[in-house]
Amino acid sequence: MSRTLEPRPPVDARAGAQGTRIDLDDVCRHFGVGDTVVKALDGVNLHVDDTAFVVVLGPSGSGKTTLLNLIGALDAPTSGTVRLAGTDLTAASRSERARIRRHTVSFIFQSFNLFPGLTAFENVQFGADVAERTDPEVVAADVLERVGLGRRSGHFAHQLSGGEQQRVAIARALATGNPILLADEPTGELDFRTGVQILELLRAQAESGKTVVVVTHNREISRVADRVIELSSGRIVADGPPAGGRAAIADLHW
Repeated sequence: MSRTLEPRPPVDARAGAQGTRIDLDDVCRHFGVGDTVVKALDGVNLHVDDTAFVVVLGPSGSGKTTLLNLIGALDAPTSGTVRLAGTDLTAASRSERARIRRHTVSFIFQSFNLFPGLTAFENVQFGADVAERTDPEVVAADVLERVGLGRRSGHFAHQLSGGEQQRVAIARALATGNPILLADEPTGELDFRTGVQILELLRAQAESGKTVVVVTHNREISRVADRVIELSSGRIVADGPPAGGRAAIADLHW
């Protein structure tokens, strides 16, 4: 079992300074497929104004990843307004959106997206470099220790297990110092034991003051969230705390 990340002062004093507020107002995202219009998101209103562990729950095709991409400035809505940490992404220039991605949001992908030609340490340092952190080598060493991979820092991705690769991906996101973490099915390719380790790492980040948004089809994961947003056919159909209250990660099973 990896060590849970304990809250600690950021290595870079700039970390977390930009806020974590997320606002989507009447957001639609439509795609044209031949003569058909696919409504990936259809009139979504969503507001997250404090640090929290948020789970966006829904089946495949419900709009979860589209929602995450809009929040993370990887995509733009067909209509409506998306604001992140006070910045209107809908009206932002390409350079402004790039700045948001460097300094406000960090992504954790299901497929890890590690650079195969770089070691674990170099992959994590890349995140710190992109975010223009002070002393990126110090930051990389620090976060790898915190996710329990200090002794594996010199290994390449193909030399690491799936769980270790996901922890490197999380460490790279943490190395940015950004206040918002967006995770797309972060446990989808992992066994239960490793998935629980990943959830512990993400839960610890929310408790240390970051906003963590996880999209998943796994309803069991939503039990440990502070807030569950349920999507169906591009619309929010439920929004609130988990039914029965928040569960302990140790009580999960799938």
